[in-house]
Amino acid sequence: MSLRYALLGLVAEEPSSGYDLLRRFKISLGQVWPATQSQIYTELAKLAEAELIKVSDEGARGRKEYSITEDGLTQLQHWLTETMPKRVPRNEMLLRVFFLGRVSRAQARDYLTAIDELYEAAARDLHALSDSVDWDDTDLSVYGRIAMEWGERFAAMNREWARWALEQIPERRA
Repeated sequence: MSLRYALLGLVAEEPSSGYDLLRRFKISLGQVWPATQSQIYTELAKLAEAELIKVSDEGARGRKEYSITEDGLTQLQHWLTETMPKRVPRNEMLLRVFFLGRVSRAQARDYLTAIDELYEAAARDLHALSDSVDWDDTDLSVYGRIAMEWGERFAAMNREWARWALEQIPERRA
């Protein structure tokens, strides 16, 4: 359901074609809410059918540019201000950690080292993305930077935790 609001939010910022949205999604939301081309185009069709967006311009080769409608803006604002995000209680990474006692200590260490490396790579990717963005004072840029900071802190916390967890595993069983 959040893909719907992500698209409404991007279209509210500026009218966009499906291609434009796919590109903007990769740059701005791909780190927190990835979506495929087929998911985006399917959701755009649903949003248009529900009259939350409308075709505001048509170009060559069937290119459609979408704008948000008043109903779409009302729904986006309701979602932003009157609903709370659902806490996702599942974490496959930690579920695996819980059962690392079923593998060798070396395998457990390898798993935790891989987590450290995964989040090190994520931090590098976020840093590169941040460096590639021309940050300005537009709403999307200001709040995008705030979301980027969360991603950077999340990656740093996971790296710190993985390194701590490695120290908790004794060399051999007592």
